[in-house]
Amino acid sequence: MNALPRLLVLTDRSRLRLGRGLLPTLAECAEAGLTHVVLRELDESPEQRADLAEALAALGLDVIAAHTPLPAAVGLQLPSAGRCNTSFEGLHLGRSCHSPAEVAQAAEDGFGYAMLSPYSLTESKPGYGPPLGPEPFRDLPLPTYALGGITPGNAAEAVAAGAHGVAVMGAVMRAEEPGQVVRDLLAALATTAVTS
Repeated sequence: MNALPRLLVLTDRSRLRLGRGLLPTLAECAEAGLTHVVLRELDESPEQRADLAEALAALGLDVIAAHTPLPAAVGLQLPSAGRCNTSFEGLHLGRSCHSPAEVAQAAEDGFGYAMLSPYSLTESKPGYGPPLGPEPFRDLPLPTYALGGITPGNAAEAVAAGAHGVAVMGAVMRAEEPGQVVRDLLAALATTAVTS
């Protein structure tokens, strides 16, 4: 993972439409231009997650592992209480945050990027919030992704406000045509001047 992308897709196979598989869904997303995926599936065994990471890497995707490192992953996304340690050397490290103060702490703790949520109301976590909106993304000390309720309709707004990019789960995982959602997100991001 040389440079941080503008779009991250987080996996959650429980949100897929009936009959859809995770790998075929992400293959469609890769064909549509997705380059980086955050592999969650935290209910799977470490061995199953490692196999999934390898399969995603074989699709040409850079894999960021959620919570615990995986051999095929180039990055690691830690929860808000997650700590950097020397065993994570060589990985791009991100932390999940819920306020600008937490992003500032992540920068101080040595993380390379953050996810800040919830940007908007989200179907994936009803009642989660309140939504932060665009204001908290101004002048953050780390490249920060807007997460939560992100769609092709508000992705450009988040980046225009100062987000490095957007992180999306539900809008892609629930989609009838996930590849088209990725294309629409990338098109929205391409039209926005990015400050970070």
